Amino acid sequence: MGTKHKMTPRQKSEFLWGWLFILPTMTGLIVLNIVPIFQTIYQSFFKTGDFGKGNKFVGLDNYAKVFTDKDVWQALINTLKYAAVEVPISIIIALVLAVFLNGKIKGKSTFRTIFFLPMVAAPAAIAMVWRWLYNSEFGLLNHIFPFRVNWISNPKIAIYSIAVIGIWSIIGYNMVLFLAGLQEVPRDYYEAASIDGASGIQQFFNITIPLVSPTIFFVLVTRLIAAMQVFDVIYMIIDNTNPALFKTQSLVWLFYKYSFSQGNKGYGATVVVVLLIVIMIITAIQMIGQKKWVHYN
Repeated sequence: MGTKHKMTPRQKSEFLWGWLFILPTMTGLIVLNIVPIFQTIYQSFFKTGDFGKGNKFVGLDNYAKVFTDKDVWQALINTLKYAAVEVPISIIIALVLAVFLNGKIKGKSTFRTIFFLPMVAAPAAIAMVWRWLYNSEFGLLNHIFPFRVNWISNPKIAIYSIAVIGIWSIIGYNMVLFLAGLQEVPRDYYEAASIDGASGIQQFFNITIPLVSPTIFFVLVTRLIAAMQVFDVIYMIIDNTNPALFKTQSLVWLFYKYSFSQGNKGYGATVVVVLLIVIMIITAIQMIGQKKWVHYN
């Protein structure tokens, strides 16, 4: 018969202190993330009573309404358009910048700081600056280009203009993550490739991208999740009288509208649950697809 392994006093102390250190984080995660998820799902089966008082159980009525709601479908399309533009472009630019800043150039620390600054800027300040840049009457962009463009009031291009703001804001964050990944790539690979006559572009596609693919995958997953939850930049750039509102409102913007502007928290919760399902589907597809292009060392 095997003897039962007993923990030494040192192991017991490390076990106890380990749990004590992670307890605040676990408590915050449960209280601020896990519990609200189940509360939101529960709320989606109810309708807020008259004058915002009480809840009335309506079963799947909210979900039936969502699938016939033109605003929800348009918001989903708008959100997907935003993510389809913001995520890949920001990743590509950030990766190229990270490769350059990882090399031997003067003032690399200064450049890293400059590129990361938009990440720490207040969203309200960013919105104010970009609203001025996009202004059709006296905006800087329309003074640079020889033609006048309604950047944020034209329904055909407004969502892409907002995506540009998202790209500009997140490049620095993505770049820092890629720089961390590049630090793990041995220099020997590049030296051997140079001896074999490989150009810088060939080294980028044949060495850098495969070896940094786990970092690329991480950034791709997290940025898609974040992009699907876009709200603040749309809320601050597009006002309720903007003719492009219908073509720019996101699912989270609709959640805010239904839950807080109209006081129908049950229907707003349903919109969020739909967004959660969409994000889970996209993430599952990414997890399956990563087996074909992500190389773990």
